[in-house]
Amino acid sequence: MTRGNGHYSKVHYQGKDEDFVIMVDDVKAVQDWKDDRSIPLAQVVSGFKIFVTHKHGAQNAYDEASKQTLENEFGSHNEDECMVKILEGGTLQETETGQRQGPKNDTMGARQAH
Repeated sequence: MTRGNGHYSKVHYQGKDEDFVIMVDDVKAVQDWKDDRSIPLAQVVSGFKIFVTHKHGAQNAYDEASKQTLENEFGSHNEDECMVKILEGGTLQETETGQRQGPKNDTMGARQAH
């Protein structure tokens, strides 16, 4: 059985000082939300966290955005308002993760008869 296969979607927003990323359920959910704003954000985003990449693009390690960073970029530290701006102005990216290789259970040792 393969492990770790799957896909995830995110929205990348390139700001003046930072790059911001939020994880979304899927591309269709974002497109539906853009057409119909009565859809709650909870049905679009995967967790209410905004990440920054420190200007290293969307494929780098993510850190959680501080309230001050959000205030500097969006004029508000309210995460809901910032997410709306990121969804409106960001680019959708869909990524598929590859299969993980390696040992399945390192705690079992060499599994040799003694």
